[in-house]
Amino acid sequence: SMDHYKAKATRHIFLIRHSQYHVDGSLEKDRTLTPLGREQAELTGLRLASLGLKFNKIVHSSMTRAIETTDIISRHLPGVCKVSTDLLREGAPIEPDPPVSHWKPEAVQYYEDGARIEAAFRNYIHRADARQEEDSYEIFICHANVIRYIVCRALQFPPEGWLRLSLNNGSITHLVIRPNGRVALRTLGDTGFMPPDKITRS
Repeated sequence: SMDHYKAKATRHIFLIRHSQYHVDGSLEKDRTLTPLGREQAELTGLRLASLGLKFNKIVHSSMTRAIETTDIISRHLPGVCKVSTDLLREGAPIEPDPPVSHWKPEAVQYYEDGARIEAAFRNYIHRADARQEEDSYEIFICHANVIRYIVCRALQFPPEGWLRLSLNNGSITHLVIRPNGRVALRTLGDTGFMPPDKITRS
């Protein structure tokens, strides 16, 4: 019977937004974490460690701010393997509706970034492989636009609404994908584990 080939494990996906960084760096490599950003990453790492889960892997964007956030968080999760990918880099996923005046990328940027971010969604957000026996707990450390687009797509909401979601730096978004393909959003942009004076969105 075909049942033998069906998924049986649940995937838990933790989408982490990078911490606060120096937005004024002229080159991408200069956009490093601020001292507060480093503190936020410590708090996020402590929070993830406190969940007591056996994390399977950390996949992170290849941008400087995501790499630095990953380095700090991963110290709290020793032994969890890290994988860098260009797919999760920040970008302009799709033209937002309603449109906003303060944010106007070129149409070509939507076209290029949008295809890549959609590829990230298809690549990472799916039910477990049929060979996966145990539930998995995976961390993805990336960027606000990427996370917001992925959440809209995963929940089958109009993806044009992505800009209406607001995500703090170092926040945790928890998606669950059941073997039957059902998706649940457990938390969106949680930073309840940070003191209020440490919370930022830039």
